[in-house]
Amino acid sequence: MAEEKAVIGLSWQPKVPSFSSNQNGRSSASVEKSIALYKPDSQLIDGLYLPPNDPRKLNKLLKKQVKDTAGKNWFDMPAQTITPELKKDLQLLKLRSAIDPKRHYKKGDSKLKTLPKYFQVGTVIESASEFYANRLTKKERKATLADELLSDNNFGQYRKRKVREIEEINRPGGVDKWKNSKSKKKGKGKKSRH
Repeated sequence: MAEEKAVIGLSWQPKVPSFSSNQNGRSSASVEKSIALYKPDSQLIDGLYLPPNDPRKLNKLLKKQVKDTAGKNWFDMPAQTITPELKKDLQLLKLRSAIDPKRHYKKGDSKLKTLPKYFQVGTVIESASEFYANRLTKKERKATLADELLSDNNFGQYRKRKVREIEEINRPGGVDKWKNSKSKKKGKGKKSRH
């Protein structure tokens, strides 16, 4: 075996498979083009991609490659992909002041209609001291916040009561409403002729 001498500098040769025979009627030229499908031949030099010399095109490429993060002050928190489950949970968090009547929150971002772009989702791990006090059992644990709220009986009773109150206020006027308004108006307005 002949020993190869170490070459000082950088050398590279593309590893392109050589096809001696045509496969399924395709020519060797079409096979070579299919290898470099991601870039046109005009942009490839010896099989390597060289960035464009135009600064505008270069800036566009750099902007595409930069990851969308919240910045250094937020430890480069990445932007999350919003799934339907996450969207429901974020909407519930915005409406959290309507969920529990005993808790009061700052108005904050509940007025904004857009969902946050940068956020993180985690799981709460209880300490060993809370094993009997504040721990959720396996049956009470749900996959999303919406499922957990729907399975809560206290929240269900509160929600039904509030819906009933709103329906009573917004109920269309019927005979009862006419009778009430007539009794209030007695003594006011024109007197009837008899």
